Amino acid sequence: MHSPDTVSTEAVRTGTDPGPGTGPGTADPGAVRPATAPVALSPSRAGDFMTCPLLYRLRVIDRIPEPPSAAATRGTVVHAVLERLFDAPAGRRTPEAARALLRPAWEEQLAKRPELAELFPGDVDGTELANWLADAEKLLDGWFRLEDPNRLEPAERELYVETELESGLRLRGYVDRVDVAPTGEVRVVDYKTGRAPSRDFEGRAMFQMKFYALVLWRLRGVVPRRLQLVYLGGGGAVVAYDPDLADLQAVERKLLALWEAIQRALATGEWPANRNRLCDWCSYQALCPAFGGTPPPYPLPVAP
Repeated sequence: MHSPDTVSTEAVRTGTDPGPGTGPGTADPGAVRPATAPVALSPSRAGDFMTCPLLYRLRVIDRIPEPPSAAATRGTVVHAVLERLFDAPAGRRTPEAARALLRPAWEEQLAKRPELAELFPGDVDGTELANWLADAEKLLDGWFRLEDPNRLEPAERELYVETELESGLRLRGYVDRVDVAPTGEVRVVDYKTGRAPSRDFEGRAMFQMKFYALVLWRLRGVVPRRLQLVYLGGGGAVVAYDPDLADLQAVERKLLALWEAIQRALATGEWPANRNRLCDWCSYQALCPAFGGTPPPYPLPVAP
C-alpha cells in the first residue's frame, strides 16, 4: 500500500480547509482557530468523514492547523504549472516550458504561505529545495508521457463549481480541467501527483470525480461523458470511467445520507475515531483516542 499522496489542493485554493499533515502527532492544538459548523461539502471533506468522523471534526469544526506537507505543497505547485502551461500556444507547451514554470510557482506559494519555509529548515545551500523541485520535474515529465498538451485545448482550468441541491445541501470544489469535444461531450480531468492507488483506495478517488460530475450535471444539465484521473507518480497512469445518470443520482443519495450523519454528529458532539490504514499519515494522532490521545473539548453547543 502506498501513502495517500495523491494530493488534492482544495485547501490551498479555498484558504478554508487545512490540508493533510506530514505524519503522526504533528498538528498544533495550541494554534486553534475559532470553531465553525460546516455549511457545505467538498470531495475532500466528504472523504474525511467517511474515513474517520474525528478527523473530519478536527479539520472542519475545531480547525486545528496541520503543518506544511512536502507532498501536498508539491502537488499544489505542479497543479499550478499544469494550469499555466496552457497559457502558451499549442506547439510551445513543452517539458522545458513546464520546468521553467516550476520555480516561479513555488516562489508564489512561498510568498502566500511563508510557513512553507518550514519544509526545508536546515537547507542552507538549497540542496533540499533543489531535490524537491527535481522530484516535481519528474512528475511533470511523466505527464508528457501520458498526455500531449499541444493537442489539447481545455474549455476550463481550475474551475470552481458550487451548487445547492433541493435539500439545501451545498456542494463545492475545484475541477482541474474540463475538456469539451467538438460534438459537445464533456470530459472531467483531475491530476494526482501520487501513484495510481490500489483497489482499496481507487473507489475514493473516483468518488471525487463522480462528485464533480454531479455538481456539473446539476449546474449545466449535462452528464459528463468521461471522468479521467491522471496519476503522475510511480511511472504514471490514466484511470477513466464513463458515468451515467444513475451513477450521479446514487452519489447524490450518498451525499445526502452523509450530510445527515454529519448533522447528527454536530447535534450530539459524537465524532468517533475510526482506526484505518490512513492513520499512519494522520497528523492528529496525539489527539486521537485510538492512539492514547485526548481530543480537545467539543467547541460547539450540543442538543439537549
